[in-house]
Amino acid sequence: MGLPLAYKILEAHLVSGKLGPGAEIEIRIDQTLTQDATGTLTMLEFEALKKDRVEVELAVSYVDHNTLQIGFENMDDHIYLKSAAARFGIVFSKPGNGICHQVHLERFGLPGKTLIGSDSHTPTAGGLGMLALGVGGLSVAAAMAGNPYTLTCPRVMGIYLSGRLGPWVSAKDVILEVLRRIGVKGGVGSILEYFGPGAANLSVPERATIANMGAETGATSSIFPADEMTLDWLNRQGRNTGVEHLAADEDADYHEVMEIDLSEIAPLVALPSSPDNVVNVADVEGEEVRQVAIGSCTNSSFRDLSVVAEVLRGGSVHPDVSLSISPGSRQVVMMLADSGRLGEIIGAGARLLEPACNGCIGMGSAPATGIASVRTFNRNFPGRSGTRDDRVFLTSPETAAATALTGRVTDPRSLGDFPEIETPETFPRDDSMLIFPPLDGAGVEVIRGPNIQPLPLKEPLPENLAGEVLIKVGHHVSTDHIMPAGAKVLPLRSNVPAICRFVFQGLDPSFPERCEELEGGFVVAGENYGQGSSREHAALAPMHLGVKAVLALSFARIHRANLINFGILPLTFRFREDYEKLDAGDKIELPGVKKRLAEDLDIEVSNLTKNESYLLNMDAGPRELEILLDGGLLNHLSAKSR
Repeated sequence: MGLPLAYKILEAHLVSGKLGPGAEIEIRIDQTLTQDATGTLTMLEFEALKKDRVEVELAVSYVDHNTLQIGFENMDDHIYLKSAAARFGIVFSKPGNGICHQVHLERFGLPGKTLIGSDSHTPTAGGLGMLALGVGGLSVAAAMAGNPYTLTCPRVMGIYLSGRLGPWVSAKDVILEVLRRIGVKGGVGSILEYFGPGAANLSVPERATIANMGAETGATSSIFPADEMTLDWLNRQGRNTGVEHLAADEDADYHEVMEIDLSEIAPLVALPSSPDNVVNVADVEGEEVRQVAIGSCTNSSFRDLSVVAEVLRGGSVHPDVSLSISPGSRQVVMMLADSGRLGEIIGAGARLLEPACNGCIGMGSAPATGIASVRTFNRNFPGRSGTRDDRVFLTSPETAAATALTGRVTDPRSLGDFPEIETPETFPRDDSMLIFPPLDGAGVEVIRGPNIQPLPLKEPLPENLAGEVLIKVGHHVSTDHIMPAGAKVLPLRSNVPAICRFVFQGLDPSFPERCEELEGGFVVAGENYGQGSSREHAALAPMHLGVKAVLALSFARIHRANLINFGILPLTFRFREDYEKLDAGDKIELPGVKKRLAEDLDIEVSNLTKNESYLLNMDAGPRELEILLDGGLLNHLSAKSR
């Protein structure tokens, strides 16, 4: 049997291991990207590896998250990133140039290449036929230093697309349909590979939307073939790369196949407060809405915002609605201006924000108390918007624009004929806000403001672990729950001692203080712990506070890797009922944990409070065990280099 496209790219980049679900493999990385919310820490980690220059084909440092400068911290970080990029050979994208995933798609992405990024939506580039993975920043730093990336080889879920999207139905509805079918953990351990005649009918921006939001299923990545549509789009970007078509073998052997007829999809909406809480828009039509936000790395392309402009043309935003628009890049802004559509958007009463992540990460646009907020973003976890008791609905740009006009959730099919959006023959190319590094950066001074604090490290794993269960949480706890985003917290990303004060702020504000009083302890969690963002601060900050292990029913992929990278044991219960027995405040011991890990034995947990014991699994590869025994990836790489 033949290979899926994902396996063909993995095979071409394989450094060690053998392709097959569950096997530990190492792959060569061609490109890396970071963004400023995770990039400052990634750069500190790269510096700790004592390299003079990055050792990948391309590394790009984007500023797109912390663009709101309400204090010195964010701009200090940006100056640090700019100087470090010049010093170590990294392309620097200035604030205002655009969202990392949109700009990377436009200017750098290449079919068949591997890309890892310190942002969970890095798989956006899968819309170009790249194998792109969201990972923790420390993994990106290690790749920039020339190390292969280690992962558990995923299975490949083929998603066969047939037909064409109907009027007023878009790519956002396709990925919402996937989420409706498989949920926020149905993609765990898998790459979602789209193929079939329906895939050929989707443009690159549409494919990128679907690949982007595949992250919400827990998937390792998402990928489309590189075909005539792909090459045409690259040519219009002025990037005739010479890349040939890339696709799965005709007899590709997928581990599972899902079939979707695009012509049968209706406009969909994810209700509060999970991306998989999906129903037809028609089912909630009429719900009163007071805020609409259009943009994010999921839906901010020229195609998406052109549709919005055409819906708004000659109309006016409802008097009770605040409509904000966040274009994905300067290129998108220029194209909207050249086509006259920017004027339609502004003339209708929308608020035009800069090309950045903005409200998607709680950086502004927090909704008012009790109102419904309709957004084209990718996540609607509770409180992510910046308002604790928010009510966020996720929709397509078509549905969002129709809703902005009426003040109520509106099925866009009621608007009449769908506007035709023609793709320009050429896209404007202005790379003046991309700063390319000098050939030799040895003489460049790396500038550090007072917000850039030294990177904390962990000691090697001791023979035994003991302490108190500091907190017990339920299922699907996201990294937003563990380490919030937003304008108050994000500026502290390069200052770990300061950001530690916000760990579990929304669930238990006393958590940091109790960690210090008890000299650390343990976290107990349910299913899919750590879903969502790649933010490694959700592992690093608990490590700094003294968290020794997380005992959970299951983990999200990126967060599990981040825990290992920072020396925190991610342990899973062998028996589900044991999760129910453990409570916050219980005093527990893990006797001989170091020896049991080294010998690949189950981990025994003694509950001293209740006089009970439980068995947990570590289910880790040899490299992961070495990292944990050394106290984290930085310690491990430093030991290897000696």
